[in-house]
Amino acid sequence: MPENKRDYYEVLGVSKGASDDEIKKAYRKTAKKYHPDLNPDNAEAEAKFKECNEAYEVLSDPEKKARYDQFGFAGVDPNYGAGQGAGGFGGGFGGFDGDIDLGDIFSSFFGGGGGFGGFGGSRNPNAPQRGRDIQSAVTITFEEAAKGCKKTIEISRVEDCSQCHGTGAAEGTSATKCPECQGRGVVNVQQRTAFGVMSTQRPCSRCGGKGKIIETPCSKCGGKGKVRKKTKVDINIPAGIDNRQVVNVRGYGDSGINGGPSGDLRVVINVKPHKDFEREDFDILYNKHISIVEAALGAEVRVPTLDNDIKYFIPAGTQPGDVFKLKGKGIQRLNGVGKGDMFVKIIVDIPKELTKEQKDILMQFDKAYVPPKNSGKKGFFDKFK
Repeated sequence: MPENKRDYYEVLGVSKGASDDEIKKAYRKTAKKYHPDLNPDNAEAEAKFKECNEAYEVLSDPEKKARYDQFGFAGVDPNYGAGQGAGGFGGGFGGFDGDIDLGDIFSSFFGGGGGFGGFGGSRNPNAPQRGRDIQSAVTITFEEAAKGCKKTIEISRVEDCSQCHGTGAAEGTSATKCPECQGRGVVNVQQRTAFGVMSTQRPCSRCGGKGKIIETPCSKCGGKGKVRKKTKVDINIPAGIDNRQVVNVRGYGDSGINGGPSGDLRVVINVKPHKDFEREDFDILYNKHISIVEAALGAEVRVPTLDNDIKYFIPAGTQPGDVFKLKGKGIQRLNGVGKGDMFVKIIVDIPKELTKEQKDILMQFDKAYVPPKNSGKKGFFDKFK
């Protein structure tokens, strides 16, 4: 095993016979623990984060995992055994003397074809690359969520430098092709391994894998070709959106590389609670308070909706907890047709402080009241308790 390189199962904290699901759970736990966003400027955490990513890349791939289980690091790490003897193979493999392609050997073992463990090809450093997605948030009212609205938010995104137009080179100059890698961004390296001499590719150390060299960097961006800039964006929030849902604004993320498209802006919507209404999907729930007399005799009451107040007749004998539906008075269905409904729950308010005269009147009424048979009630007001 290479010096200081830990067993991949040990890195994730699982046994060799762990299932795919156990490996995945262990990776998520470890990656979250050492994620750079949670451990800023922590070199040790960053190293462990890379280590667990490397381990998961191998153990989550059935073919790579099989190679690792059978051959150890020699099956997945091109650096294994570099500069060391091959211990009984004499620098060759099975009698072969010349340079060999490790990918061809393992392809014959496992039926693969097209490179070995991702080392068979190289990414073009000058190819267009899409920019990163970025995230922001905005808070809106209950009514704005129900009806839709437009908001202007300020975001911070990476854009092409306006001075060098993204080239990274000072005005009047340009980047030149790296003479070391000839613009490929990678160089071929031959290494002696346990299986013979293997040719691999590594990022070019002279240009840092970019394939080009900037002799005179732009003074504004320092040769990066990118600058971080704050800008305002108008967001169209559709009617019917709910709390914690996301609006995606295409093309407003970080700018792309080498002419690639920009990423997207993802805006998390936070909806303030309403003082009277509650939301359930696209329906609205509302508690309407009425008096005992209104419940007993019936009454015309005003009910607030998202649009305006409406008149609604409460029938005589309405019971506490009765619910009435106002069809189509709910919330606009998100990207759909029609609205939800509004459900009005009746709350009968029982007076807490009465005068002696009021108490006498109620007592007289309660004595005169004849409850329905088999109701189990002793008096009229028992039903409101």
